[in-house]
Amino acid sequence: MLGKIREKYEVLMRPVGKSLGNLGLKPNMLTTLSLIVSVGAGLAYAHKEPLLGAAAVITSAIVDMLDGAVARATQSSTRFGAVYDHVLDRYAEFFALIGIGIGGFSDWVWVMFCLFGMVMASYTRAKAESVGGLKSCTVGIAERQEKLILLLTGSILQPFIPGALLLAVITVGLLSHVTVIQRLKYTFNQSREVKVHV
Repeated sequence: MLGKIREKYEVLMRPVGKSLGNLGLKPNMLTTLSLIVSVGAGLAYAHKEPLLGAAAVITSAIVDMLDGAVARATQSSTRFGAVYDHVLDRYAEFFALIGIGIGGFSDWVWVMFCLFGMVMASYTRAKAESVGGLKSCTVGIAERQEKLILLLTGSILQPFIPGALLLAVITVGLLSHVTVIQRLKYTFNQSREVKVHV
């Protein structure tokens, strides 16, 4: 749902990306920095500091947006950079969720349920666009932005409402698996429309 406003914020971020590019910052450098910050988020959750974890997740997400802004503003986008960004995003989710599990905010069953769902949603899109031949498969009830917002909301509410972060993890997991089903259905329907000429 938030993906629909992506074009608008990309335009707004262009001047920022250009300024960072002029400072010599490269997109892959920012992508790596985003991962490092996400490790900090995992450590914060593991030490039972959900608010600090939320702050680190927000920081990581902002840095992750900046790498794309720099790539577009400096016309330095590469196929490897795109792959690198997507791979490190999955690691970022891994560190945050593992930290949530270690901190005792969620049972490990739900952590794995959520983590696997997030990975499979991304995997389904990747396969639909590569093996399936679709130009884009960003359909689904929730993309990465919505999932992060839910986890952030749970993190912020956790000190005041015990169990809020657990509920967020379960919800993100459910939405991720629903997204997988939606993307499979979309790919199936699109594939049926493609006629093969012998």
